[in-house]
Amino acid sequence: MLTYTLEDRVAIVKMDDGKANALSVAMIDKLLEALDRAQREAGAMVLAGRQDRFSGGFDLKVMMAGPDAARGLLVRGADLLMKLYATTIPLVVACTGHAMAAGALVVLTGDYRIGTEGTYKIGLNEAQIGLPVPVLAMELARDRLAPQALTRATLLGHVFEPADALAVGYYDEVLGAEHVLPRAIAEAKRLAAISPAAFKHTKTRLRGKTIAHVRATSDADLLELMSPAS
Repeated sequence: MLTYTLEDRVAIVKMDDGKANALSVAMIDKLLEALDRAQREAGAMVLAGRQDRFSGGFDLKVMMAGPDAARGLLVRGADLLMKLYATTIPLVVACTGHAMAAGALVVLTGDYRIGTEGTYKIGLNEAQIGLPVPVLAMELARDRLAPQALTRATLLGHVFEPADALAVGYYDEVLGAEHVLPRAIAEAKRLAAISPAAFKHTKTRLRGKTIAHVRATSDADLLELMSPAS
């Protein structure tokens, strides 16, 4: 499901459940363990998927298993996303294929994000399937995407292909599939040389307000999302 290797102070974490790399409880727990380990022993971290698939978002089997199961998964997933967004070491995301819904949010948590050329899809499609966009997703999109693309990316639920995803801010680079992971590792090695104290405190100043707002509103937002009337 997940592998972790350490190369020249760079933790390389690869998701591969053989399917959609869904954010199941097990996958989230593995990612949290990997992030904690990387913060202890590495200077930077690369997070990648498998060929053609980064992540399809939250595990639909759990989401459809009932409100308690769905709520538990969403709470755990929100914690993962905020910890990725706040991590004190540089995080490079190697988006190796499709990244939808919560998978796209994982991409947005990266400090540097490299996408893969091809007919891949990335986006927050909640509105298109009849779900409101959570505050967490809205705030990550507001932080990372181009302002002129925010309505299209959230309210209209537009799904982007790699070139357009680069233009609106999901990615910092788009490369051929064979170059994505090597480039991500090289960038992570470069970023690992940044002063840890300078990186940590600058990231707090850059993202601290968003993270605090998401954590402060998450319970009320989840209650509204899970309400039958919503």
